[in-house]
Amino acid sequence: MPERIIKISPNKEKARSIMRMVNVNLERIEATDKKRFVSSIVKDYYDSIRELMSVVLLLDGFKATGEEAHKNLIDFFKKNYSILPEREIFLVDGLRVIRNKISYDGFFVNQDYLNRNLKEINHIINKLKLFIDNRLIKEDDYG
Repeated sequence: MPERIIKISPNKEKARSIMRMVNVNLERIEATDKKRFVSSIVKDYYDSIRELMSVVLLLDGFKATGEEAHKNLIDFFKKNYSILPEREIFLVDGLRVIRNKISYDGFFVNQDYLNRNLKEINHIINKLKLFIDNRLIKEDDYG
């Protein structure tokens, strides 16, 4: 299936609102028992990364839609942005697959998976947040 990315109007206010929601989600993750709720935490980390990637597209006036919107978002991001290297894109796509297994198949993630990937997941989140913050500040100064 081809990418389904549509052109929309860039929306800085919506981007800021999504960023606030991502921050709330990340606070909730930090307050959650990581041993008891591993699958939910992995799913929430993926959703946070996906939302951050969506904000990057939103600032440029794009949106992923359709049945495979998450996959299309990751593919478009990989082709059009150099923010995340190949190995980080690979991790994000792996999180997408795991998120789908959790959501649709009742899959339970092993604690070891989260332990092995938590540092890189947080690195990806922080990198995307910094990129977005810099874009918003730059656009406020010059836009």
